[in-house]
Amino acid sequence: MSDIVKSYGWEAKPRDPSAILEGKKFVKNAEPQPVASIELPDTPLARSTLEYAERELNKETFNHSKAIHMQQFPQWNFTDETYLLACLLHDIGTTDKNISATRMSFEFYGGILTLNLLFKDFHAPIEQAESIAEAVIRHQDIGETGNITTIGQLLQLATIFDNMGGHKELVHADTIADVTKCYPRNKWSSCFAATIRKENRLKPWAHTTALGEDDFPNGVQNNELMEPYE
Repeated sequence: MSDIVKSYGWEAKPRDPSAILEGKKFVKNAEPQPVASIELPDTPLARSTLEYAERELNKETFNHSKAIHMQQFPQWNFTDETYLLACLLHDIGTTDKNISATRMSFEFYGGILTLNLLFKDFHAPIEQAESIAEAVIRHQDIGETGNITTIGQLLQLATIFDNMGGHKELVHADTIADVTKCYPRNKWSSCFAATIRKENRLKPWAHTTALGEDDFPNGVQNNELMEPYE
């Protein structure tokens, strides 16, 4: 396996979560993981992206983006920096400015913004910038056929967990409590449900409608797993 594949998550994984979980609810029993135990990358690229995300995203989206930094698959290959950048930027297309700037679905426009930001502005390696952009574009490409990159699959699992309470067995309840204490949700479920409905209203062709024009925002709004932390 090349260094590029190992560093930037260019490895094919099944798009179907049940395949990577081998038909089980989890790979291993979830254990508490305090936020304080996670050392975020402190590279110039990570710092620049963190500052950009904090400046461009509203508080609810920024906190959500940091909170999905989770792990169940230690054997998967990618750098912490690459996954952190994907987490920070995956919803960049949902800001009021960006959602109104294009007729494209927010994930696709977000992927373009991400590629340009990381490669052109922050001078990240093109292989890393493209991996993160691909993950941003496909983070709502939920399905049971075909493959997706390592970073893309992990981002899908994390967003479905945080937005709808899916695959709740992957994360210990104590971890959820600590993460939401450090990064309050600030009624994230209502915030994101409203964003989905806004995009569907502005762009009735949006890719988000593939998840259910009403079912998806309703599922986000009624996220029972995260309701105590809203």
